[in-house]
Amino acid sequence: MLVIAVRPDDIDHIGHVNNAVYLRWTQDAVVHHWERIADPEAVARYLWVALKHEITYRRPAFLGDAILAHTHLQTAGGAKARFQTMIQRGQEVLAQVDSLWCCIDRDSRRAVRLPRLTLARFTALA
Repeated sequence: MLVIAVRPDDIDHIGHVNNAVYLRWTQDAVVHHWERIADPEAVARYLWVALKHEITYRRPAFLGDAILAHTHLQTAGGAKARFQTMIQRGQEVLAQVDSLWCCIDRDSRRAVRLPRLTLARFTALA
């Protein structure tokens, strides 16, 4: 879970959080999830890049809202992982984001398959 503070620059001309901000929140939540679950060596060696996002917006968020992002690993294998991130205000779901990510090596920036032990830890603790 990631606690998010709505910033004044997150607000658009309509007076609520701009739709694009949900992508930033999703990226922050997925990276936070990885850094919390993976072992320190994996966090130091691998990065995640987004390949695809599908966002279902349910309710708007506003300045001053206390937002939580809950990320769950759906599937993982090879170099890819699917995550679902629920962005909420209390128990109220504001958006559901289904996304596909690719694991890359920090130095080469090339897609890599996660080692079996890292993948096992990642999926077991997700």
